[in-house]
Amino acid sequence: MAPESSLIYDLPAITVRQIAVSDMSNNVYLLTAKKSGVQVLIDAADDPEAIRGMLSDSAQDTPCSPGLRAVLTTHQHWDHIRALPQLAETPGVELAAGVEDAEAIEAEKSVTIDRKLHHGESVQYDGIALDVIHLRGHTPGSVAFVYPVEDGPTHIFTGDSLFPGGVGKTWSDEDFRQLIDDVESRLFAEYDDDTIIHPGHGDPTTLGEERPKLAEWRERGW
Repeated sequence: MAPESSLIYDLPAITVRQIAVSDMSNNVYLLTAKKSGVQVLIDAADDPEAIRGMLSDSAQDTPCSPGLRAVLTTHQHWDHIRALPQLAETPGVELAAGVEDAEAIEAEKSVTIDRKLHHGESVQYDGIALDVIHLRGHTPGSVAFVYPVEDGPTHIFTGDSLFPGGVGKTWSDEDFRQLIDDVESRLFAEYDDDTIIHPGHGDPTTLGEERPKLAEWRERGW
């Protein structure tokens, strides 16, 4: 049975839908602007037909229907980009990824990353504005996407850099220190406890839920 998407947040300006695909249960997120109907996808992980089903489901979120404007990729790992070539065929779609991961994604999937993202910049698509946070360590160019909500919690899509219970996998002590330093300084130090974390796999969490565990993560080294 094909996976089905869920409407997980109905926010003032956008809706957020999510679907888990593949045997690795990768989360794919879809943001839809209510006024314009513009859709922004985060991580075309796998199962393009299921993703297209989610794009169709979002038609009920808005009377407008401009469709998919951008596919944002949190990092280069193969399980987060399997459906990227198929989604790249969408007319007018922009592909975006962290500048340090873009070349690897292009080489593996024979696509062109139209926008190479840097820490601190923003991407904007007619009703959807996301801040880009570079979180080094899981991959060289891993990025998180931040959606601030007026009078509500901020939403951060962290890919594989932050999960409930810890940071993402790293392959050296240096990478681990870099990742936890970035997560602590660029996420925990900057955003409130009610900030909602949407990881690349598994369930959401909040910064407040995870903050007391930071010292434990540092001590254990993963």
